Amino acid sequence: MAAQPLTEKDAIITVENLEFLYGDFKAVDGISFTVKKGEIFSFLGPNGAGKSTAINVLITLLALQKGKASVAGYDVTKDPQKVRESIGIVFQEITLDRDMTVWESLEFHGKLYSMPHADRRKRIEELLTLVQLENKRDVRTKHLSGGMKRRLEIARGLMTRPKVLFLDEPTIGLDPQTRMRMWDYIKDVNKEGTTIFLTTHYMDEADQLSDQISIIDNGKIIISGTSWELKNTLGQDIIYLETSDNDAAIQLIRNLSSVKDITSKTRGFLISVNEDGTKVLPMIMECLHNAEISIDTVNLKKPSMDDVFVYYTGKEIRDEPIGKSAFISLRPGGH
Repeated sequence: MAAQPLTEKDAIITVENLEFLYGDFKAVDGISFTVKKGEIFSFLGPNGAGKSTAINVLITLLALQKGKASVAGYDVTKDPQKVRESIGIVFQEITLDRDMTVWESLEFHGKLYSMPHADRRKRIEELLTLVQLENKRDVRTKHLSGGMKRRLEIARGLMTRPKVLFLDEPTIGLDPQTRMRMWDYIKDVNKEGTTIFLTTHYMDEADQLSDQISIIDNGKIIISGTSWELKNTLGQDIIYLETSDNDAAIQLIRNLSSVKDITSKTRGFLISVNEDGTKVLPMIMECLHNAEISIDTVNLKKPSMDDVFVYYTGKEIRDEPIGKSAFISLRPGGH
């Protein structure tokens, strides 16, 4: 399903044919996309895909080399100061002053942006409640856990009530439980009306948080859409088989009307089907039985974001058990 074009009123970020080179290396290769006001938008891709470079151009940390880009209605080249006044940023690396307390970190940031005293104090209280650090206000940041530091950085990024909050790999290095709590904080921030631009290499993070996802690899946007749309491009269900003769099995199964696609794996193959897999699987098993091909391994699951990424990029970010059944989707031509 093709994305409907956004009007200037709808889009808070617009990018057209953006390219960026480091010497002869093209880190970002002609990408175009839009981010709608109030949504959570994710760049999903491995390290070195071009995610951080694209963000650094949008936040004016890197000068735009080729293409067009605007944030909150301001051109990143013509109005860089207006862009900076409209955004908040949480970088991949922790950038807190270790000897400042939680309160001092927020107070200093507010002063840096010339926030009036009363507004500054009120905003600090609001943010400490939002990220649940009220009881840590007098604790020096060097004594905070990794998750608390991330929450403080998000609060700091929200001090000036930015229209867009950029989060570059916000949960990297955190344990699974802390990561899920961070997702809740990010959703709460979004509910306040802040547009979120997220980069991540975690499939589940993009899946759980995003209104829109663009898969990026080697500097190019491969495909864009909602989680549901992306997964749906792979079919309704996925069946994994290992048989006594995979090549012959593939030739037989490929002719079934319910089969959308077949992908060979190291030991077996994946079958994407357009119908309920529990109804298709018995037909496949009967077909192979009649051909005297034995089945060694069988698994049925919903398409996951990992499946989407592998299908469209031809590689995996990380290995995941074939039986895991997270569900995801995609929008062809959405960029």
